[in-house]
Amino acid sequence: MDTKWLEDFVSLAETRSFSRSAQLRHVTQPAFSRRIQSLEAWAGTDLVDRSAYPTRLTAAGQTLYEQALESLQQLHATRALLRGHGPAEPDTLDLAVPHTLAFTFFPLWLSGLRSSLGPIKSRLHASNVHDAVLRLQEGHCDLLMTYHHPAHPIALDAARFEWLALGQEVLIPCARADATGQPLHRLDAAATQPVPFLAYASGAYLRRVVDWTLRQVEPPMRLQPIFETDMSESLKAMAIEGHGAAFLPRRAVGRALRDGRLVPAHGGDETLCATLEIRLYRERPSAGTGAASGTLKGKALARQVWERVAQQCASAA
Repeated sequence: MDTKWLEDFVSLAETRSFSRSAQLRHVTQPAFSRRIQSLEAWAGTDLVDRSAYPTRLTAAGQTLYEQALESLQQLHATRALLRGHGPAEPDTLDLAVPHTLAFTFFPLWLSGLRSSLGPIKSRLHASNVHDAVLRLQEGHCDLLMTYHHPAHPIALDAARFEWLALGQEVLIPCARADATGQPLHRLDAAATQPVPFLAYASGAYLRRVVDWTLRQVEPPMRLQPIFETDMSESLKAMAIEGHGAAFLPRRAVGRALRDGRLVPAHGGDETLCATLEIRLYRERPSAGTGAASGTLKGKALARQVWERVAQQCASAA
């Protein structure tokens, strides 16, 4: 059982709303519902009375809710105790970064920092966007690098966290080229047959951005999802093999576009490209220091990096 299922369940018990809890937990409602169903499968019984509105717990659910609160408190306390036994490592910069940015943007960005600040010892925690954001919220990293799209803003309290804009990324629909250099699978609203589509998994941040982008198209695209994954590199490999069309970060497919393994599949319709901002977040030095975040927030190296990046952003403005 994943402890995140318990955290999801506690949220549902307190909000009494699947949609509200999904929003608070930074996942889609279908993904949130599947987590609750997975917890029920583990428990072997229904935990939620789905015939009632607002949502309410069954007797078994109420019992689990009380036990979950106690268990999660103990787990968090134990984790804090264990972290207290380890060295603070003030000379190491801890960063939480989504997988795609860890492959595409982060290495070059870090090279730029090292060219101006000298050698930097860093530790990268690569995960999905939700878990990367949670890592910063819980005080387990110095900095968070992530995507931002206006339709799906990162839910971080502006009074507690601040951010810098590092650059932009563009999601481009791509497909393998045929013998004439045209896409094997073209996203075309006028297409009479569904287009084989390679999708990000439900709950993935880039999935929400792609879904929003496609909703702006009239008439709607006829797509046939045939493959899902959290990883853009996996989508890229599937697209190169000709399995379907996929929305991929320009930085991830630059070489494949140049050598002709992939071609844009939007038929020249730039509205099918989604632009995201790449942001760097940190907890404000003036924010209240919790037990979990106190050891990281004051790290001199993190402050030095932030100040240098802020200078670079100001110069580029």
